[in-house]
Amino acid sequence: MAAENHSFFSPSKGELDFPTVIQEIALFIATSPDSQHKIIIGTDSQVKKNQLGPFVDYVTAIVIHRLGFGGRYFWQKQRQYARKIFLRDRIYKEVTLSLNLASYFVPTLRSTLDSNRYELEIHIDVGNSGPTKELIREVVGMVTGNGFTAKTKPQSFGASSVADRHT
Repeated sequence: MAAENHSFFSPSKGELDFPTVIQEIALFIATSPDSQHKIIIGTDSQVKKNQLGPFVDYVTAIVIHRLGFGGRYFWQKQRQYARKIFLRDRIYKEVTLSLNLASYFVPTLRSTLDSNRYELEIHIDVGNSGPTKELIREVVGMVTGNGFTAKTKPQSFGASSVADRHT
């Protein structure tokens, strides 16, 4: 799912294209340039079923967080139909969608905004307890191997709270 081919949604701004998301993030940072900012990308998924059969909704969120002062977020959804849906495949797809967006997003953002004005993190919806605990090393390795900082539960609110809100 390439970011440029899909609309993003914002609770406060409605439907936005990718260049407008970049502009909104730059404006948000510009309104408080001395504050610390984090840009977070995270994906969550949920298995559902309709008359066509089982499917997975994947929601990827971009969060701009002004530390101590809140933030804004933008999200997009992708649906995938499948006869069999395995947890491992879903988690890998979540991480891949986040990495794909980050790979497209970061160069575009850097051409607009000084990278010293924010930190970037990829939030992964896995934790030390529950069925995803065996996957932590693998998916964190995927993220760090691509040059990004990875956060898992309970610090992965970009995936486990923000994106989860729209799955």
